[in-house]
Amino acid sequence: MIGQSLLSLLLLVLWCFVHESTSAENATLQSNGTDTVFNNNGTLLAFNNETRNETGAKEAAEDQRRVPEIHPQKEEPSKPGIEDGDEYDGAWCAGVKDQQQWLQLDALRPTLFTGVILQGRNSIWSWNWVTKYKVQFSNDTQTWSPAMNGSQEAVFVGNQDIETPVLALFPEPTVAQFIRINPQSWFINGTICLRAEILGCPMPGTPERTSTDKLDFRHHNYNAMRKLLKEVNDKCPNITRIYTIGKSYTGLKLYVMEISDNPGKHELGEPEFRYVAGMHGNEVLGRELLLNLMQYICHEYRRGNQRIVRLVKNTRIHLLPSMNPDGYETAYEKGSELAGWALGRYSFENIDMNHNFPDLNNIMWDAQDLATDKKKVSNHYIPMPEYYTTTDATVAPETRAVINWMQDIPFVLSANLHGGELVVTYPFDCTRDWIPRQDTPTPDNDFFRWLAAVYASTNLVMANPDRRICHYEDFQQHNNIINGGDWHTVPGSMNDFSYLHTNCFEVTVELSCDKFPHASELPVEWESNKESLLLYMEQVHRGIKGVIRDKDTKEGIANAVVKIVGLDHDIRSAVDGDYWRLLNPGEYKVIVWAEGYMPFIRRCTVGSDPQPTICDFTLTKTPLERIKQIQAKGGKLPRDEQLRIRALRMRKLRVSTKILNRQRSTEKCVIKE
Repeated sequence: MIGQSLLSLLLLVLWCFVHESTSAENATLQSNGTDTVFNNNGTLLAFNNETRNETGAKEAAEDQRRVPEIHPQKEEPSKPGIEDGDEYDGAWCAGVKDQQQWLQLDALRPTLFTGVILQGRNSIWSWNWVTKYKVQFSNDTQTWSPAMNGSQEAVFVGNQDIETPVLALFPEPTVAQFIRINPQSWFINGTICLRAEILGCPMPGTPERTSTDKLDFRHHNYNAMRKLLKEVNDKCPNITRIYTIGKSYTGLKLYVMEISDNPGKHELGEPEFRYVAGMHGNEVLGRELLLNLMQYICHEYRRGNQRIVRLVKNTRIHLLPSMNPDGYETAYEKGSELAGWALGRYSFENIDMNHNFPDLNNIMWDAQDLATDKKKVSNHYIPMPEYYTTTDATVAPETRAVINWMQDIPFVLSANLHGGELVVTYPFDCTRDWIPRQDTPTPDNDFFRWLAAVYASTNLVMANPDRRICHYEDFQQHNNIINGGDWHTVPGSMNDFSYLHTNCFEVTVELSCDKFPHASELPVEWESNKESLLLYMEQVHRGIKGVIRDKDTKEGIANAVVKIVGLDHDIRSAVDGDYWRLLNPGEYKVIVWAEGYMPFIRRCTVGSDPQPTICDFTLTKTPLERIKQIQAKGGKLPRDEQLRIRALRMRKLRVSTKILNRQRSTEKCVIKE
């Protein structure tokens, strides 16, 4: 959010006597660009202005620590900006305009507070900033001591406009656990709104919350990411492979790390899984989590961790850490404090990729509205509209690359990782009839809710009942999961496209209130998400799977349709004839058919354990198809086939003769009467 000169950074260091790296606890309130993100748990974060200079500013910044969570409270709690969503570029705003309003921060441990950086609220609707404020400290929230300027209570100068950050250093650095900001005056035509960074250092001897995993916890730009990918591949060459699926608009490669016991090859019956991060370039936590994940899997596989070994042997995993590398580089150059709420979100061409996939929802719904029999409308593998495939369509090259990737690999399960909220959303993301928000479930709604709950319930931040909300909506009342359309409609989302165009089920994970957390937060963010990331991947093994084969040749049948009676969404077999159908526990009637084959029906039972039920199918060609194949080869029908066809013809002849005789006898009776 807030920048300052090199001189300011060096001055800050003079007040910070402790050179101890700290970590973020779960999520934090943080003014990141043009919006304030609210969270529940205060933590110590390194003051970030990892400015790109070679004069020591970065090192100076790392020595000054930031404590970014603020709890807006008073006896009658003021509103913490929760009704001011992203579209208003909101900050913290008090519910009442008087001098009794305050914001409270819990640093979670004794902290040497050294100063405050204040900024106004940049809203498209109004201008608001605080011009003067006081500060108080406490160790128990019961007894408060004001910041003093000599013998008088200090009054700090705030802002004179909505954007310019103003730094105020305390006359005397103070050790405390809690700090309050108490606005005293504000822009006369506005109200009490602000964005803030609290500066401080953790005291020696206080416990540091971090991760025990030895991973590379820092932000990786494009070159650093490439280097890390190579390091993981060099360390685990037998289970990893690096490949690219295309390039960004500026030519940066979209790298994927494949993890499998047989990398580079689809194994019969082994499901394909993917994680995608960085669709919005400034939502960076997902990128770092996937880089952490590949390091962790490599290390634990070599160590013999049986859970990881089993996952690698039974699953082909694909990790795309940066779908929008152009946007990330833009945000990275500014850093976590200066990147802003939207800087780097879009592609280089200013395209929001989460609205850039073909809108297949409305194509399907329009077809259903026009059809006399809705059952005949395709509910899966819906083709892309013709306009979308033209060269002049507004489609980002990154989006096209991901679509081709989806079409090339028979993915079964996926999640795309975002930031700016704490919730897991599931399809459909797009509402019917363009309603702004409405619960719009898929036929697989129960299983999607299970998938979302798997991630949310094991995420240490989401599962914390005492955490604060991020913005204006309390997702805890929904157990931190919600139908995408019930949150806000998103036509052309990757989730919906994945479900309607391919076999893959996909959810969106909003990982953190802060889109660009400081590097010091990454170890705890990893610990908060590690189990969720692993457990979600393991869900790819739920439901039924098998191979669909030709009865005569025993070869797999590609593109066979697998229908679950009672669920209006089919899937299809892959090139080798193998298929995977994600299902909750229960007994299902399964119908399989393919062009030129007779349908086959069987019942399959899915248990509660995360192990797939094997349901293989053997299909028999239709008589007409068999004749076509034989005639195409220029040969005669085998003797047994000739006899079988002759018998079928005789049977049809007898049936038709009986029907004709009945009609004649009926006619004779009518004539006699």
